[in-house]
Amino acid sequence: MKKPPSPLKAYENLDFLKSDDARTIRILSEYMEPLTRLRKHKVNNTVLFFGSARAAPENSSALLARYYDEAEELAYLLARWAIKLKPKGKNFVICTGGGGGIMEAANRGADRAGGKSIGMNISLPMEQAPNPFISPELAFEFHYFFMRKFWLVYMARAIVAFPGGYGTLDEIFEVLTLTQTEKIDRRDITVLLYGEEYWREVLNLEALAEHQAINPEDLKLFKYCSDPQEAFEFLKSQLLPDLKPDE
Repeated sequence: MKKPPSPLKAYENLDFLKSDDARTIRILSEYMEPLTRLRKHKVNNTVLFFGSARAAPENSSALLARYYDEAEELAYLLARWAIKLKPKGKNFVICTGGGGGIMEAANRGADRAGGKSIGMNISLPMEQAPNPFISPELAFEFHYFFMRKFWLVYMARAIVAFPGGYGTLDEIFEVLTLTQTEKIDRRDITVLLYGEEYWREVLNLEALAEHQAINPEDLKLFKYCSDPQEAFEFLKSQLLPDLKPDE
């Protein structure tokens, strides 16, 4: 008598794992797998870079192109400084959304400094390929936007938002909302809007306070900077406030 094939174990059943009923398992996987890998590589916290994927040096006609070099330089300065701190594990690791433009520039700057960097990519209908400067062991690919957002922000001690579009605005306002509502302790995170001229033209945040939609103190949840060295010195003072000026 012919022996019937063994039934699939549930965790080996790809049809089930891709079904609507298994969505909670997939969500949990996008929480647990990054957690395990980040712990394995001893990443304690990050400096997160936001910004346009369209800011590329070869796109010289775009107004955003100049910010690519500045993002690379700032990431280089931060990574070079963080490497010398010699903590237990890795602190202030450069982290990005993993794509091109500002994201590529930040990963590139960390790579130039000899540091590790993180790329948290997202699967999109129009594929966003991971940039080549992400440390391979710290390259992630997410299906769920909200799980990607969680991991981008959860380990961040500072967020540097370079000029960008809808995606960048979405990320900035979510972080500001979380700090305003104290879901994130405002003492635990620094928000820097890089490129003051751009951001003041695109966003009139002072008008929100004038119309009493936010409190005037909420305008202190972020700072403007427009120079890599200036931004670096400010971030150092926030990330390790006890450091001496020359450290």
